[in-house]
Formats: sequence, structure tokens, C-alpha cells
Amino acid sequence: MAKGSQFADGQASLFGGDETPVPPDAPSPSYLRDHRVRLRQRFREGGADALPDYEMLELLLFRAIPRRDVKPLARALLDTFGDFNAVISAPEYRLRAVGGVGQSVITELKLVEAAAHRLARSRVLQRPVVSSWDALLTYCQTAMAHRETEQFRILFLDRKNVLIADEAQARGTVDHVPVYPREVVKRALELNASALILVHNHPSGDPTPSGADIEMTEQIRIAAEALGITLHDHLVIGRSRELSFRAEGLL
Repeated sequence: MAKGSQFADGQASLFGGDETPVPPDAPSPSYLRDHRVRLRQRFREGGADALPDYEMLELLLFRAIPRRDVKPLARALLDTFGDFNAVISAPEYRLRAVGGVGQSVITELKLVEAAAHRLARSRVLQRPVVSSWDALLTYCQTAMAHRETEQFRILFLDRKNVLIADEAQARGTVDHVPVYPREVVKRALELNASALILVHNHPSGDPTPSGADIEMTEQIRIAAEALGITLHDHLVIGRSRELSFRAEGLL
């Protein structure tokens, strides 16, 4: 659907700007107002579980497009990306390809994505990994599951297995990311880390490790152990699940 459709991106209440003029056949303001009041009330009373994905998206789009029916755009986004998580995680260039999406809509979606990442990160940083393992997996899924290219991250732990840093070391293509064991160990020494957890994603959605993944992990393990640094695990993040090298007997 081309831009300029009935749900074209208009004014954002947060960021100002002039809204696109409302055409004569647009829904009446009173209809929209009543619908939005009801939807917000359902959310307040039942939370996110009370709303399907398209209505959660509507709630977000209300702020970016104040005086238009946003349900068609919410459904178009879900038809394109699949679910709510995939919509807010989608890269900007792909969002812009959906008719009716402009900067106001993108800003609202990316604000929610950033908030989700920050909340998930706060639940694991400076906490013992053993006692917050589920939160750690949630954080990794939130940060990486919907990426379109591979990313390699390292979680650095102190002697009490408290997470002291989480850093992206490399970004790659849809099926490859370059990793250099020497650089991994060098950074661990700089941070005075005692242990590591490796994390990378598979954009294909299948977390099964490749031969290259296994070989690279072994190289990092050997390099780390030579300097007294423990490699606890290597997590491969897929779209809906993750794989642990430790659990699979690969480490």
C-alpha cells in the first residue's frame, strides 16, 4: 500500500509536527475517541494479556497518528513481520517499506524496543548469573532473536560470576560473523573478568550450531583457559528458542 493511504503517518504527540489533513471519508473523531478510550481501559484492567497483538500495536500507533484509524496499519505491520515482537524489532528500512509508516511511527516503535532492552538488561547486569539465568536468557532473546544479521556478544563475569559487562564484539552477515579469540581474551583481561559467556544469534531462526561455531568456541576456550579465564557457556539464540553448548555437551 503506498504512502498517503488512509492511515498515513501524521503528527506524533511526543515529537510535534503537522498532522496530514483528514479526508472527508475518514472515521469521525468521536468514533475514534470512543474506540481508543475502550482499548486503553481494557489494557488498564487486563494488561497486555487482554489484548491481541494488533490491539497492542494500535495503542502504540495512537500516539504517532492521533486522529486516524490505525487498525489497518497495525494489521499491515503484523502481516509483514509476523508478531508484535518482530514489528518493534524490525529495522527502520523495512518498517519504512510498509505503506503509512513514517518517522513518527518508527520513533514510537523504537522507543518501546529500547525500553524493553533496557529493562531486560537491568535484570541481569551486576547480578550473579547463576541466580538470574532465566533473566539472562530473556535478555539475550530480547536483544538478539529478531536481528537480521549475526551478532556476537560476550558477557564478562567477575570471580563471583556477577555480570560486569555485556559487549557486542562483532556484527556479520545473515550467516556469518567474524570472531577473533585473541581479541576476546584481550578484552577479558582489560575488564579483569574471570569468566565468559559467549552469545550469538542465528537469523535463520534455527539455533543449531555450525561446525564453524563449534571450532571457534573451542579456540576461545583454549585461549581463555591458558590465562585462567573460564568459558562457562556459548548460547546460540534462535527466533523462539536458544541452544546452550554446555547443556548439549559441546563445551
